[in-house]
Amino acid sequence: MAMASIARRRTANLFSSSSRHLYNASWILTRGFASGSDDNDVVVIGGGPGGYVAAIKAAQLGFKTTCIEKRGTLGGTCLNVGCIPSKALLHSSHMYHEAKHSFASHGVKVASVEVDVAAMMAQKDKAVGNLTKGIEGLFKKNKVSYVKGYGKFLSPSEVSVDTVEGGNTVVKGKHIIIATGSDVKSLPGITIDEERIVSSTGALALKEVPKKLVVIGAGYIGLEMGSVWGRLGSEVTVVEFAADIVPTMDGEVRKQFQRSLEKQKMKFMLKTKVVSVDTTGNGVKLTLEPAAGGDQITLEADVVLVSAGRTPFTAGLQLEKIGVETDKAGRILVNERFATNVPGVYAIGDVIPGPMLAHKAEEDGVACVEYIAGKEGHVDYDLVPGVVYTHPEVASVGKTEEQVKALGVDYRVGKFPFLANSRAKAIDDAEGLVKILAEKETDKILGVHIMAPNAGELIHEAVLALHYGASSEDIARTCHAHPTMSEALKEAAMATYDKPIHI
Repeated sequence: MAMASIARRRTANLFSSSSRHLYNASWILTRGFASGSDDNDVVVIGGGPGGYVAAIKAAQLGFKTTCIEKRGTLGGTCLNVGCIPSKALLHSSHMYHEAKHSFASHGVKVASVEVDVAAMMAQKDKAVGNLTKGIEGLFKKNKVSYVKGYGKFLSPSEVSVDTVEGGNTVVKGKHIIIATGSDVKSLPGITIDEERIVSSTGALALKEVPKKLVVIGAGYIGLEMGSVWGRLGSEVTVVEFAADIVPTMDGEVRKQFQRSLEKQKMKFMLKTKVVSVDTTGNGVKLTLEPAAGGDQITLEADVVLVSAGRTPFTAGLQLEKIGVETDKAGRILVNERFATNVPGVYAIGDVIPGPMLAHKAEEDGVACVEYIAGKEGHVDYDLVPGVVYTHPEVASVGKTEEQVKALGVDYRVGKFPFLANSRAKAIDDAEGLVKILAEKETDKILGVHIMAPNAGELIHEAVLALHYGASSEDIARTCHAHPTMSEALKEAAMATYDKPIHI
């Protein structure tokens, strides 16, 4: 295992291209203890994945902590109108689709299958409600104070809160962490009414299955919500300005993924610009034209989902009042310790540069508080996994093949299709593959990409491998239980440094 040993001994990460844009000022490392701020050690503005995790971690480290959340329920966008409700609907719609299209081939016969949208929404809402109450329970367990209201800075150590009950209170703290997340990115000339023109929030609460759904934007959220309603019977058309869907995805995997979605009757109009949207009639009429210019066409829909990305949410915080600096995209600039240019004020999650993902925000929150406590925190933005929760799912970590080529590194590629995986064949769900990229000289893994029914679960073995600088041989020589989908990762690793067995 010489090559594996070489890979493990390499301490310098030649392939890191950290995506966090840091505030470059040496004085920023000093900690500010403003006068009159003795009420709390830590105050967190925002109770989403980054904020509530930061608050709990701060309390666990012995800090007197208060969390301020404007929504009135904890969990942020992710838990209330994002990650969790969308996964509930993805699962429910997949169950319906399986019952309608796959049960019979497995010997399960049902007389009829129909969609009950109201019951589906009720199940989703129940899951959300239970989880938000669970976070409140964690706050009580860890003695985190919880203020429901909209917070804005009075000074670097004081936050004025307009409470949901209609009152006002001032919360003081030695260290204030901004964790206010992100909001839906709007498009010029398109007004979201959450009925016929909806954001992801409205798409999670439709009262009936639209006959025709147009999704503007072929990113994670658009494809997931398009999948939900497509399975339930909508004719789904995805309009994307760029040349590809999910532009951050590995090119080879992306092509297979798009073919899979097209087999599910999802239509794509790439390199296409939305010129205008007309809602004066009963439905919605979109005027489209090629991104490069050309003849216009009209597309009709019952519902239009605007899913063109997200933007940092800092409105009303009065950052300008205390002098917190932001970039042109509105993101708060921080250093490697998540400190802003204002002593005592920190920022994490979607309001700072880096992947806009709930799990990244959680890691930010823990690391930020550890730094405040005088410990060492660490988040490697190059090793944050990304998952598209369609069926099949697509998950990745590390570099794409295009990125490796751009670095000029000699590399090897190992691939293994799930059509050759015994568990996938046994359950009749074998679409997809595992693809591994490794440096040719040392066999160090540079990136892993998985398209599979449970890719979001399989990817974490690869995440751990990349964190510890493992080689493909390390994974290949690790015993994997049989029969499991994870054996495909082992076989792809074998294909990377040598040869696979089962293909």
